[in-house]
Amino acid sequence: MRVFSEIQRFNQWWLYLIKFLLWGGLGYACYTWFMLKENVGNVTANDSIAQLVVVTTMVLVTLLLFLLKLETSIDKRGISYRFYPFQFRMKLIQWEAMTTCNIRKYKPILEYGGWGYRFGAKGKALNVKGNEGIQIVLKNDKRLLIGTQKAEEAARVIQKYFNSHDRI
Repeated sequence: MRVFSEIQRFNQWWLYLIKFLLWGGLGYACYTWFMLKENVGNVTANDSIAQLVVVTTMVLVTLLLFLLKLETSIDKRGISYRFYPFQFRMKLIQWEAMTTCNIRKYKPILEYGGWGYRFGAKGKALNVKGNEGIQIVLKNDKRLLIGTQKAEEAARVIQKYFNSHDRI
């Protein structure tokens, strides 16, 4: 049985720069509040609630950037995917539920407004980076695009199962 599997993460260099700046800003704020006993922006040195909000927000944003991943699997049953942590379980789209399934190049910003868990005029898109994806059109005319960094490998497995009799 041929299987395609891919895990993509948001690991672009500029995201590492954002994380570094977030942690640097947090370090600066904590040093200024607790060591120098001075205000940082609108947050005073003795406003523990505002400090907690700032620290919690920065930690949660960094944690979210670290946890985000797109998992895709293609086998004889169909295409499974999840965009963690927004989806905890893999969602299976069976071959029989699709009218078309192919690899295509797309314009992430123009078609879907960027990368991530996106909704656009052309349907839903789950993408992390790049401009190639698995385009699925369901029998109910809903559209889903799942981004991939392994377009050729995904195309071979889709070709094997989408119009074949090897399906369950």
